[in-house]
Amino acid sequence: MQRDGAACMIAGLKARIARHWPVLRLRTILLCTLLFVAALPGFGAIFLRVYENALVRRTEAELVAQGAALAAGAAVVGRGMAARPAPSRPVPSAAPMRYHDRMTEVDLRSSPILPPRPRAVPTRERPDGAAVEIARRMMPAFAETKVTTLSSILMLDRRGVVLNGREGGRSLAALPEIRAALAGRAVTVLRENEGVTAHYPLEWLSRAAGIRLHHARPISVDGRVIGALLVSRSPRALFLGLYEDRGKIALGVVAIFLMLVLLSAILSRAIVRPIESLSRATRELALGRRVAPRHPSLQVVEIQALYRDFEQMAESIGKRSRYLRDFASSVSHEFKTPLAGISGAIELLQDHGADMAPADRQRFLANMAADAQRLSRLVRRLMELARADVLVGESDARTDAAPVLVSVADALSADGFAIDLHLPRHMPDLTVDAGALEAVLTTLAENARQAGASRLDIGVALHQGAAWIDFADDGPGIPPGDRGRVFDLFFTSKREEGGTGLGLAIARSLLDAYHGELRLLPSDRGAHFRLVVGTAS
Repeated sequence: MQRDGAACMIAGLKARIARHWPVLRLRTILLCTLLFVAALPGFGAIFLRVYENALVRRTEAELVAQGAALAAGAAVVGRGMAARPAPSRPVPSAAPMRYHDRMTEVDLRSSPILPPRPRAVPTRERPDGAAVEIARRMMPAFAETKVTTLSSILMLDRRGVVLNGREGGRSLAALPEIRAALAGRAVTVLRENEGVTAHYPLEWLSRAAGIRLHHARPISVDGRVIGALLVSRSPRALFLGLYEDRGKIALGVVAIFLMLVLLSAILSRAIVRPIESLSRATRELALGRRVAPRHPSLQVVEIQALYRDFEQMAESIGKRSRYLRDFASSVSHEFKTPLAGISGAIELLQDHGADMAPADRQRFLANMAADAQRLSRLVRRLMELARADVLVGESDARTDAAPVLVSVADALSADGFAIDLHLPRHMPDLTVDAGALEAVLTTLAENARQAGASRLDIGVALHQGAAWIDFADDGPGIPPGDRGRVFDLFFTSKREEGGTGLGLAIARSLLDAYHGELRLLPSDRGAHFRLVVGTAS
């Protein structure tokens, strides 16, 4: 039950996605996929650079916080050493202050990286006694802070003399950051770290691995700078930071992997599977079995067009197969009757020719000649039909139809058969070859004359980029039972008069080659055919 429920849920999800899935072009999907894959290294590099810069700035923020706290502690110690008796009145409350985040100063992309910090130089200046006392009292705080933060903490007096550490009694007054701090301005600089050693195989990828941050901060008592603090530390290693944030990074990697899987699934369902299905249907069609390929649920413009073209091709092949089957059956039937007559006459002449009366012999020979002529007409008309079926009309074909109509009317008009033309004042060119148009017009006019009509009206009307050429005669017309068969191959009611039943089929094929139509319209008297041919713009 649970499996069925999950299957129904997945099916519903697929149906919902298919309803809202936009029909994209194949090149759009491929372009987006390739752009995404191509951008992955760039995204990775940007991520590492941004992340590394964030680590440096976080280290700076930590140094600033340490320096501020230690400088404030040193200032408190300095005030305590110079404290006077407390006044009897209450201490007024401090003025309200606005707190805001301090903007970081360093940036790996733009901040200069200075050479390694030079060693303190010997000096004749004696350390300030008050500053020495403050440093002595602050040493426990310095030691505790250093153990926790792994930072180097140096305290200097107001002349830049180092008061603690191995360089105690020497001067760092020449350093630009110390000069800025003694002038009352806190500053952070980046310097090369000459004593760094690689701890990770890929540490060379990190720009921050070989630098050290130095933050110099003034110690002020009652607005007077009495010394400075120099706090320095290497920024957190990139790979150490990556390890610490391994959960977030792993989540990002999984998200990218899932995106690639999703894109692969989309490409598979929208492109690969439909093409495979179409390939199987093509093989089945080649074996003579018609299989309709299942349309993909995720539509792509090119795949959609490919399926439509395949269905059109399969339908065309099916029609052509049925046409060839019916054509072969009709040809065999049409050829069988005259051939049987000729064969029978030949047998009679062979068996009884010597004893046959001259009149009978002449009658059999005349029948054989008539059957031979019928076969000759059939072959000739079949060749015309074959040429009409394979004809591909020229796209730029242009014909002035008025002279062609006049020529056909003059050629076929005779005593007892009149052709009247009704042409518009301005007759545009038709998009059909002159020879094909003349053949179709001649066929229709000749059919009307052979049907016993005494009058044929040919009218031309223009309708929305097409010309309607109507043929209406006053003959006996076409019986209702035969109206659906007049365009069938070999259908004729004048077989005894030599009709082959191919004229209308040839005419329709000629018009099809130029995207025209031949229709039989209902009429109260006689037969009414209409040619629909495009007009040149």
